[in-house]
Amino acid sequence: MSTDIQRLAPVEIWSNFAKLNAVPRPSKKEERVIAFIKAFGENLGLPTIVDEMGNVIIKKPASAGMEDRTTIVLQSHLDMVHQKNADSDFDFLTQGIQMYVDGDWVKAAGTTLGADNGLGVATIMALLESKEIAHPPLEALFTIDEETGMTGAMGLKGGLLDAKIMLNLDTEDDDELTIGCAGGIDITAGGSYATESVDNAEAIKIGLTGLTGGHSGMDIHKGRANANKLMNRLLYQLNQAISFRIHSINGGSLRNAIPRESFATLLVASGDLARAKTMIEAYHKTLQAEYATTDPALRVSMEGVTTDGQGMTKAFQDQLIRSVYACPNGIYRMSPDIEDLVQTSNNLARVSVANGEYEILCLTRSSVDSEKMDEAQAIGCTFELMGAAVTMDGSYPGWTPKPGAEIVKIMRDLYKEMFQSEPHVNACHAGLECGILGTNYPEMEMISFGPNIRGAHSPDEKAQISSVQKFWEYLLATLKRIPKAS
Repeated sequence: MSTDIQRLAPVEIWSNFAKLNAVPRPSKKEERVIAFIKAFGENLGLPTIVDEMGNVIIKKPASAGMEDRTTIVLQSHLDMVHQKNADSDFDFLTQGIQMYVDGDWVKAAGTTLGADNGLGVATIMALLESKEIAHPPLEALFTIDEETGMTGAMGLKGGLLDAKIMLNLDTEDDDELTIGCAGGIDITAGGSYATESVDNAEAIKIGLTGLTGGHSGMDIHKGRANANKLMNRLLYQLNQAISFRIHSINGGSLRNAIPRESFATLLVASGDLARAKTMIEAYHKTLQAEYATTDPALRVSMEGVTTDGQGMTKAFQDQLIRSVYACPNGIYRMSPDIEDLVQTSNNLARVSVANGEYEILCLTRSSVDSEKMDEAQAIGCTFELMGAAVTMDGSYPGWTPKPGAEIVKIMRDLYKEMFQSEPHVNACHAGLECGILGTNYPEMEMISFGPNIRGAHSPDEKAQISSVQKFWEYLLATLKRIPKAS
């Protein structure tokens, strides 16, 4: 745990963030962080429950003089995206995040930082343990598994919360007030394929590395390279020109992260090896020119390796390459109603091929549910044409904006008063839990905000120190403006 981080202002947030980041907390493996938060609430003597999903709810009475105010719920998710650089020797299941200060930013050494949504969690912890901060009655809701299915939010039952207002602390720009978001659905295509011995061939491993990556919702419009699409583009070119067989492919990782790396092992006919090398080198230069702005560190490499000499059949190889090439990736449609908002998109997140089995993972997002399903079905059909078994699950709804809500007016006016500028009141293309939570709490007003976080869902993730200070001051002022209960 970094003492430098603990000394940052506001100490109330950063000290709790350091403690939280010492606890491994991957999605779907949150047992340790659930126990950590439960013990935190109980040690404060506050009513603390863990529901059947693993969500933790801690309730705190109003501070003196604010007992007549409307109860609010502060909400953040406990899990974090686990991404690391290929050269990073780090185990997310056993190690705490290694943080350091770089100017006005807090970063992690070769991994995601966990500011998404750890800074929200730490902020709520700071409010719960404070004896000095003025606040209305508080309900703290810590959900699980937000990053890989939002199952915590989907499983939260009605009746557990009394609040009429929700402050979601999971937005990544400190001048934004988010009042709507996209829904999503997971698409998985997979199956088995025949292999055969490939004679008179040399094994090579192609590496596509150094891509920028990022959040598959918030960054999907930025034109960043997708490692799976670019690797497949190379394989398509090679497939037209030389004789080879695919031995294995390992590209991308999590559905909600734009893939930064892909590796393909090929068995290339000995007579075509020189031409393969020439084509790969030319492709490297092409990509460096195309993505010089968005992915300046992009690199395509090739090395000789040893394999068992087994490759997929030529017929299946042709089907696989064509199907991945045809799979939509990136923006599907921009919103016709909200300027600069991506309405529907897809992230081709993972391509795994090895030992006669293949799996392809996508995450399709949209603020229009019917359009989400339209693109998902198109993707499903693309892979069904090659004989893949396609499943669609984890579907969650979007969050319909309510710009006339009282909390929106309160926070907009307060922002202008404090910072002499207009906040950006908008909807986002990320998946927030508000829409899901609203299904069981339809009368609850909701808004999302937070400090500046950059590079979420990638090892470049960083949180701005001065922005966390601004966010904290804004939150404390907001608590004082919560209206009286009606």
